Amino acid sequence: MGFFKDFKSFLMKGDIVSLATAVVIGGAFNKIVGSAVADVIMPIVGVITGGTDFTQKFIALDGNSYETLAAAKEAGAAAITYGNLIQATIDFIIVGLFIYILLKAYEKSQKKEEAAPAPPAGPTQEELLAEIRDLLKKQ
Repeated sequence: MGFFKDFKSFLMKGDIVSLATAVVIGGAFNKIVGSAVADVIMPIVGVITGGTDFTQKFIALDGNSYETLAAAKEAGAAAITYGNLIQATIDFIIVGLFIYILLKAYEKSQKKEEAAPAPPAGPTQEELLAEIRDLLKKQ
């Protein structure tokens, strides 16, 4: 039973619980970022680039010219889908930007909490002992 007790204590450590919480929150955050990229950023990029859908950019390695990536895959042609790399790079940059903004806001809130004045400290142990000594002398 010692193994299971040790394993349970390992799982219940603050670090593991914090890590698990971060993974769950990260998964939810990924959905938000994915939606921001697909539904907000990419349409704007598409307008700027003339309606280009990066995920459909490819080079067929068999020398044939295919209209779409789906047609190339259907024909069984090997293709370099460089558009997916461009899309993944844009996603990465946007995720990095979101995390940067989030961390900056967090750091700013932490600095405000640190800047708050500390409550006045009570008397030290030596001051209390001196006060008790003085009261005992008066008696």
